[in-house]
Amino acid sequence: MNFEDTDFRQETIDLGNPFDVKLVKDFLASLDLVFDPSEVESTMIVYNLKGDLVGTGSHQGRILKYIAVATEYRDTTAFALIVTNLTGKLLKIHKHTFVFTRPENAVRFAGLGYTRIATAEPLFTVLEFGFESIRTYQAYLKTLAVPTHNNTVAAIVVNCNPFTNGHKYLIENAAAMNEVVYLFVVEEDRSAFPFSVRWKLIEAGTRHLKNVVMVKGGMYVVSGATFPSYFLKCEEVSTVMQKQAELDVTIFADYIVPVLGITRRYVGTEVYCAVTREYNQAMKKILPPKGVEVIELERKAVGSNTGLNPNYISASKVRQAIREDRLEDVLDFLPEVTRDFLLSDESAAIHAKIKQESSRH
Repeated sequence: MNFEDTDFRQETIDLGNPFDVKLVKDFLASLDLVFDPSEVESTMIVYNLKGDLVGTGSHQGRILKYIAVATEYRDTTAFALIVTNLTGKLLKIHKHTFVFTRPENAVRFAGLGYTRIATAEPLFTVLEFGFESIRTYQAYLKTLAVPTHNNTVAAIVVNCNPFTNGHKYLIENAAAMNEVVYLFVVEEDRSAFPFSVRWKLIEAGTRHLKNVVMVKGGMYVVSGATFPSYFLKCEEVSTVMQKQAELDVTIFADYIVPVLGITRRYVGTEVYCAVTREYNQAMKKILPPKGVEVIELERKAVGSNTGLNPNYISASKVRQAIREDRLEDVLDFLPEVTRDFLLSDESAAIHAKIKQESSRH
């Protein structure tokens, strides 16, 4: 997807150079966009032959970001130059790419071969391009589909950072109430506990539930591509967060529910994290009209805290206890498989990582 354009020249800026960063910040500010260099891995800029900055684009992983062209150059090839350059670069590394853009701009990306996945008006449309697509993920889901005799087919989405008795309680309840439960595990590796460890602990901790099918979340279930706000330490709800949550739930409803015949989605009540609470609200808004009942179970507690309120089990409390070298205080939050892992030398690197970071998830 590369081509030569004699009307423009392009270059990659140095994100460690304050002058280069200010150049992009000022340009995007003139278009009512706020540039955060910590959110990108690489940024390119495009000049016209007079040396005027006319456009820019960045990426983080496989996601295109901050694609913008000066108003007077939007009918030129500058936009296509930026998108094709970045897409070509990413396709050498990844099998496909994503882009978030405002709905009114989606047609520009579609004109360059991108396919729309979902929209959350008025802020976001997410599109993709590449050798794989959401159809590839649907094909994976079809390999896991279990024939059923009734319409009690449930889904749960978990991160399990780490796997707690709270997660186990939710999964066991769903398994008791439904013919089959599809347990989606967030695959994005932005958590203290790597995906491989989380998968292993969940698999061991739910082995006794014969109607639970574990599913990799891939790039379409609470991932950096569909719901980046989930991975931020954010205590206040923002419009951006709300719309990202709606985007993720819409993708689940439109592409995942029909393949697996899901009729129920289970969640626990959320008393600590604003991001997760907003995600639950998005589910209640979007899923029932599409035939999926949202069942919210009260979070499991272990006794009461000093204020005589329920001492709700929370993975974040477990991580905080690890951070403060008081794991023994939360051992009753954990199923045996997680407890054994955290008390073993195998978890040393995770202990160290948690003590260095303060991630919400």
